[in-house]
Amino acid sequence: MTDTQKTIAIIGAGIVGVSTALWLQRDGHKVILIDRKGPAEGASFGNGGILASCSIVPVTVPGLLPKAPKMLFSPNQPLFLKWGYLPKLAPWLLKYLGHANAADTARAAAALTPIVGDSLQDHLALAEGTGAEKWIEPSDYVFVYDDRAHFESDAFGWNLRREHGFQWDEFEGQAFRDYDPVYSPDLGFAARLKNHGRIRDPGRYIKDLADHMVAQGGELIIADVEDIARENGQVTGVRAGGQVIACDAAVIASGVWSGPLAKKLGLEVPLESERGYHIEFWEPSVMPKTPVMVAARKFVATPMEGRLRLAGVVEFGGTEAEASKAPIELLRRNAAAVFPRLKASHVTEWLGHRPAPADSIPVIGELPHIKGAFTGFGHHHIGLTGGPKTGRILAQLISGRQPNVDLSVYSPARYTKAGHQ
Repeated sequence: MTDTQKTIAIIGAGIVGVSTALWLQRDGHKVILIDRKGPAEGASFGNGGILASCSIVPVTVPGLLPKAPKMLFSPNQPLFLKWGYLPKLAPWLLKYLGHANAADTARAAAALTPIVGDSLQDHLALAEGTGAEKWIEPSDYVFVYDDRAHFESDAFGWNLRREHGFQWDEFEGQAFRDYDPVYSPDLGFAARLKNHGRIRDPGRYIKDLADHMVAQGGELIIADVEDIARENGQVTGVRAGGQVIACDAAVIASGVWSGPLAKKLGLEVPLESERGYHIEFWEPSVMPKTPVMVAARKFVATPMEGRLRLAGVVEFGGTEAEASKAPIELLRRNAAAVFPRLKASHVTEWLGHRPAPADSIPVIGELPHIKGAFTGFGHHHIGLTGGPKTGRILAQLISGRQPNVDLSVYSPARYTKAGHQ
């Protein structure tokens, strides 16, 4: 034990929390990971499994506002709303749609790039020596369009990617079919980005990382966290399961469930659940050679261990409501349209909750008014991609080192009363 060793409680055992715990442990700290259900039981289990470094363009691109109502009323569009939830959603939704302009989209892309832009290397560094490396697979990432004109209609996002250093190859017509013949002949254009990756089983990957943390002396506690205890503006412990767990610092990294806890510390973060669905085709008859974003239908398909996972769809309806049938039915129709020869032994379904701040920028850093209180949440649909870098940044801050990233854009200070937006 060194003089600088601290006891750190990390609330949330998804990819951000587990990454934070591992990097802190490597810095010599004692870590206690607390989660209401256990490692990878939320969005970290059911995500698209892609290390999507190029996914720096938020949903709120210019032009979303006029399209949104039409999307909501079409069963073939990947945007759903539980209408009874609209009164509760409205304040957040107005803020969210208010960011659907060129300046805010460019600002979000600039903020996300340092967090996700080197995801494959970030994951390899995180998993090194843990036994979880076996789940990481370097790969291309392919965006598929109907044709070149359809691709060019997405020029705003692709120009943003180019500005941030991303490059790609383009395949058209027969060249695309030769690259991967698994797709419907209706799809005639693809943009391929190299230096990406996929996780072959996200749930098992994160469980393996958490197991390694425990094997190295970390503690895992399954409990609901009620509050963070503090005295004289300094964190002293975490109230969980009816007891106080003493610690020198605490990290809130519990995805969409971070909102209420952050509020108790004086942070008013406009945060909603972006409900996401996936379906998995087990023992599939065909498999794309790389992870793919099918732009026409706004879903991703990722080859995984023993199955093909299709993920996507945005539904707003809070964290309490049951799963809806329509998003799953849409994913099934999309699968049949895009992969016409796809058959499977069985199909499984899942619903999870992505943490969506209104400005699409994660909340990462120390609270300005409480020493030892840190946040690491709000990664929308790129939590798996950005989790390891976020964890490393938090570990550096807690260990008193300054990360080589401008952290001001992620600062929780923007949600205190003094910096409220």
